Amino acid sequence: MTPDLTPVSDEAALKRAYSCFPTGVVAVCRRTGEGDVGMSASSFATVSLEPALVSVCVRDESSTWPLLRSADRLGVSVFAAHQGDECRRLAGPTKSRFEDVHRSATPSGALFLAGAAAHLECSVLQEVPAGDHRVVLLRIHALSSDPNVEPLVFHASTFRALEARRARS
Repeated sequence: MTPDLTPVSDEAALKRAYSCFPTGVVAVCRRTGEGDVGMSASSFATVSLEPALVSVCVRDESSTWPLLRSADRLGVSVFAAHQGDECRRLAGPTKSRFEDVHRSATPSGALFLAGAAAHLECSVLQEVPAGDHRVVLLRIHALSSDPNVEPLVFHASTFRALEARRARS
């Protein structure tokens, strides 16, 4: 049976279709002389092993990205399942983004959230214009990770948990 298709010009239908794809959520942050700057991103993807690359997508209208893009190093923290409130805070008003958010910075200014599933110290390699967003390629310079920490998953406009399934034998 053929699905009942809606024209892509229906923005609500397009957003609903995009929300069907579950994704991890990250914080992209840096420390500056004026204070800490950061944002949440739900469009994170691994790209390459050699060189080590990841990507995030950033809205062209973002007022935060211009403050991040020029950093020598950025901290990318993969949110853990218990960090939903921190994720929402980093997506909210800039003045209160870091309230009650435990964090630390490297000497290079990469800022990381405590308790995240993974931390990646990155630099901006390239920005590619893509519609009303930019695909930002980030080169990883150093990292730490704990696969035993459950990640925060964003699906259908809400946070969800993963379920481990055993392979059938």
